[in-house]
This record gives sequence, structure tokens and C-alpha cells, in this order.
Amino acid sequence: MSENVARLNKFKNKGRDANELRRRRVEVNVELRKAKKDDQMLKRRNVSVAPDEATSPLQERSQNCQTLRQWTVEEIVAGVTNENRETQLQATQAARKLLSRDKHPPIDEMISAGLIPKFIAFLGLTDCPPVQFEASWALTNIASGTSDQTAAVVAGGAIPAFISLVTSPHQHISEQAVWALGNIAGDGSALRDRVIKHGAIPPLLSLLAVPDLTVFSPGYLRNVTWTLSNLCRNKNPSPPLSAIQQILPTLVNLLHHNDLEVLADACWAVSYLTDGSNDRIEIVVQTGLIPRLVQLLGFEELSVVTPALRALGNIVTGTDEQTQAVLDAGALSMFPQLLRHKKPNIQKEAAWTLSNITAGKDTQIQEVINAGLVPYMVDVLVRGDYKTQKEAVWAVTNFTSGGTVQQVVYLVQANVLDPLLNLLSSKDSKTVLVILDAITNIFMAGEKIGESDKLSLMIEECGGLDKIEALQSHENEMIYKAALNLIEKYFSEEEQEVQSVVPEATDDGYAFQISENENTFNF
Repeated sequence: MSENVARLNKFKNKGRDANELRRRRVEVNVELRKAKKDDQMLKRRNVSVAPDEATSPLQERSQNCQTLRQWTVEEIVAGVTNENRETQLQATQAARKLLSRDKHPPIDEMISAGLIPKFIAFLGLTDCPPVQFEASWALTNIASGTSDQTAAVVAGGAIPAFISLVTSPHQHISEQAVWALGNIAGDGSALRDRVIKHGAIPPLLSLLAVPDLTVFSPGYLRNVTWTLSNLCRNKNPSPPLSAIQQILPTLVNLLHHNDLEVLADACWAVSYLTDGSNDRIEIVVQTGLIPRLVQLLGFEELSVVTPALRALGNIVTGTDEQTQAVLDAGALSMFPQLLRHKKPNIQKEAAWTLSNITAGKDTQIQEVINAGLVPYMVDVLVRGDYKTQKEAVWAVTNFTSGGTVQQVVYLVQANVLDPLLNLLSSKDSKTVLVILDAITNIFMAGEKIGESDKLSLMIEECGGLDKIEALQSHENEMIYKAALNLIEKYFSEEEQEVQSVVPEATDDGYAFQISENENTFNF
């Protein structure tokens, strides 16, 4: 019950209250990048395809005197503490290979053996790039583990060491340092802010300060974009505003790149930045990137559409003006395909986004009508999966709450009542209460034009009265009170019904007219 009230109170200002009410998303489950890094370990560990391939002439030589068997952790410790540079390289490379294997890399054993400080020291060996590279790779994979494992890398002083390597003249070393910083920042708000405080953002952005991003290999650019997205990610607290303002111009550039992975991660970054207060949303809106996000909604690739829709969905939880910026960019024209997308999750996110648009002003509700979306909303109520139906219920209820009488009449004429009433059998009390709220709002509109008796008959004819009556025995007190209130107010005199109030039957059901003292609604 209280959850339902809490959600109602989170919608934007609908004229019920002087305060601006907002609705934030309930689930924080970002599909592609879960908050726990250990869930995406393989995703962000550098698992080499051919671990025995040499990556430099020095390694080429050193591999000739190396057997193919794996080293033990003890042998690695002995090798890295040896004064001979080539032995150090062989041992560090052996550690990297162990940490790159698919299953059960010996991360804790490496930490316990005290190898982290040695590897961090190797990051400073500018006279020996192969050792820098192997140590970077090994530390990246240790930092891809649990929070404790990441913390062990940070405690050894890795953040400033990696930041100094971001601008290494050797691109493969720079890339590995960028990747490591991404793993550290992705651990959560605390480490993200430490990476930012150590000054990671200016060197990262300097990498991309080139006229044409196509000079980079796809892998390099993807890694830089992913690390930037992790610097935008996580809340409680959100990233510092100064950091966001530094990163945003580069994100806007990346949103116009042609690589799908770069686009996806840039969109996720924007979705993280818009998942916050209105002032944070405003900083993003001011960059002018909304039209590009709308374009990206039209992509075939789910990896791009999902975060682009999430970002726009977050923006419309903001003020009416921020929502209007999304509407002005033509976003609603993309919704027919989104509400009928083959992936139920996209339908759900689209319905959620729409529910925050219909929570806006009646002029914005009119734009939803003009874009032809009401039949799609009704269709989702009929055919959508349950989670999508729940979001569509919110979209309809917000529509009935903020819409004009004419707009509510149009909704009824679009046959919303039948599927809405069918969902009263839902097991979810919150959804049932929201539907009852919508029906009450529709009756209030009907009363204003003297049509509440016709409405009662329409609801009775489609079996809705039976469903409302059944709720009088519901275990939830608010539900049975709301149902009882509807019955007493609008259905208690059905016995005395006279023919004059029966609406004219048509092929499409009942004609639901607006009386002459109201403006007629043209559609």
C-alpha cells in the first residue's frame, strides 16, 4: 500500500500539489553493466586469445628461453624480485597469463604473495615498456575482481601510477592503463571519486582531443569510452558536477561516432548522468544531445536502443520543460516501433517513459494523442507482458489525471475501458489501486459532461462492474474501500435506469458524446 502512495508521489507535478512530484525508476538493474563488477568479470578482464603470443621484440627473445608450462606463484615472486630485468619481464608475463585464464584466476594468491606493490613499481619503468605493459595487464585483471581485490590494487598506490601511464607514448600501455582505471572506477562511488580526485579526467579527455576519432583502433576507443562511462556511473553520491561538466562535451562527440560499442557505452554514460535530480538532468539537456538520442532510438541494435531509451526516459522524469525538449526533438514518432518492439524489455521501458510524459501538462498529453500513441497504449494493455502492462496502466492513469475532459473522452473512445478493467484481476495490489484511480478519474470527467450514467452502462456491459464488485472482498483495505466508493457513487441506482441514458449503440461499441455546452473534441 505505502509503496503505491510513494510511487504516486514520485510523479511529476500533475496540478494536484504545489510541489513538483517526480517519479524515479524503481529498478536500478542496468541490463548491460551490473553494479557488481564480479558479475561482469569476463567482460572486463583482459583475457588474451593467444596468451603465448609475444607483444614486443624483447618478449620475443625472452620466450625462447621459457618453457610453455605455467609458473607457480612462488616462481613468479622469485622472478619479480630478481634484479635481472629480463627475468622480471618473464615473471610478470607469467603472472599476467595466470590472471588471464578463463576459470579461477589466482587473484587472492597473487595478492597474498605481496605481488601488487612490485607490479605497481614496474608501472614506473619507462625504460622498459614491455614490463610496464605486462604489469598493467596483470593489475587490470586483479582489479576486475571483487571489491576487496580492487581495493588491494588501490591501496598499493595504483591510481596515480595508472593515470601517469594514460598518456604513455605506447598505445597498448595507454590502453591497458585506461582499462585498469575503468575497473577501479566501476567498483562504486567511493573509488570512482578517488580516481576523479587523483586527476584522471583531463589526461583521459586529452586522448580524444583529436579532429577525427577514426585515428584510433576500435578497441582503444571502446576502452576509453567504457572507462569514461564508469566515471559517470553510480549514485549515493553521484559523480561531482565539475567532473560531469568536463566529460560531457567528449560524450557528445562519442555519441556521433559510428562504432556500435562506443555508441552503446556513450549512451549508458548519458543514462547514468540523467538518473538524478533535475539540475543534473538540465546539465545534460543543455548540451543539445537530445536530438541525437532520439536518432539512436531508431537503430536496429538493442545494445544502442536500450541505453538511449533509458536516457530519454530519465530526462522525462524531470521538469515539464525538460520533457518538452524530448517531445520537441520528435521522440514520440519513435514510440510506435518501441511499444511493439520484439523485446519485451524495450516495450516496458517505452511504456515507463510514456507514463512520465502523460504525467505532464495537458498540452503534452495532446502531443501523445497527436502522435497516434493512444491505440498503442491500449494495445499494450491488451497484449503486453505483465511488466509492460503495469507501466501502461500508469501511463493511462496519469493521462486521466492530467488530461482535459475532451482528452479523457478520446481515451474512452479508444476502447481503453475493457483492457483496463480486465487487469483488475491482477495479483499486484498497487496495479489494482492505480486502475481504480484511473476509473475514478474517468468518471469525474464523465460527470462534468453529464455522461456518468452512460459510462456506468459501458463498464457494466463489458463485465467491469462484476470485477469491481469482486474487489469489495479484497484483503487490501484501500482496494475494497476504493471499489466500494465507486459502486456507491456510480452503480447503486442501476435498477432505476431509464432508456434515455443508454448510449446509442454503434459498430464500435457505444457512442460516448460530449454534451453541447462543452467544446467538441475533433479526432
